Amino acid sequence: MTRAAADPAILIHGAWQGAWVWDRLIPLLARNCGIVPVAVDLPGNGKDAVKPANVSLDMYVAHVGGVLKRLGRRASLVAHSGGGIVASAVAERFPEQISRIAYVAGMMLPDGMAFADLVAEAKPDHPDAAGVGPHLVWSHDRLTSRVPIQVALAYFFHDCPTADAALAAQKLTPQPDRGRAIRARLTPKRFGRIPRLYVEAEADRAVIPPLQRRMQALVPGADVVTLPTGHAPHLAAPRLLADVLTPFLTGSEDGPAFATRELKDRKLDARDVEHADGASGSHRRFRGRK
Repeated sequence: MTRAAADPAILIHGAWQGAWVWDRLIPLLARNCGIVPVAVDLPGNGKDAVKPANVSLDMYVAHVGGVLKRLGRRASLVAHSGGGIVASAVAERFPEQISRIAYVAGMMLPDGMAFADLVAEAKPDHPDAAGVGPHLVWSHDRLTSRVPIQVALAYFFHDCPTADAALAAQKLTPQPDRGRAIRARLTPKRFGRIPRLYVEAEADRAVIPPLQRRMQALVPGADVVTLPTGHAPHLAAPRLLADVLTPFLTGSEDGPAFATRELKDRKLDARDVEHADGASGSHRRFRGRK
């Protein structure tokens, strides 16, 4: 029997970034079972003429909705960091068109919660929860912020190859705050019915692991894979990320949300595999080639 082609995967970047951040992952997903990746540039990130004052979560959702319309079929979403809030909102708006969501160190927040709320809750026990927040440089009108290169190297790209890290830090652009301080309104009947995978980055300094795990508890039901990387596994270990994304992105709609058998069969050189099946989903930890 011929297996149906995998749904295309829309790749949604996080704050201060752009579609370029997925460049090392895209050919790997395309080679793995013919996934067609479509990386988007969210409005106002420097690739268009959208003014920072006009940026909003609704604008981001409409932009991804336009990509869905052009594709003309159901698609998966892969979202990094703050792009996770956008992915959740897109799934709420277009649930019939979204097959699944993979959050890569992503902000998988519950209905009405902003990332700042999560950080404020965690700071008494985790003073480092603010990540890059205290180091941002703001425009005079406070409409945009930017991440200094040395801060980006320390918090986002510390485990990436040196040349790649330097280039990525230089590519970061000012981020409209109206596209960063956002809250998605979500319902169980729409967003809640979409299968989800959470890719933990256990050496993350921007969205620290306690925050990632708190989001998993607040929005239960996602399967979890833990990778030994910092905040940007798509730059630090793109092959490893592709290997763990592929079974999820190519899973049957009639099967489990996360194809655990395929993951176990992958040649990941897995030295540490943790199983914790339960109501919150399955949890597996992988280490292997980058």
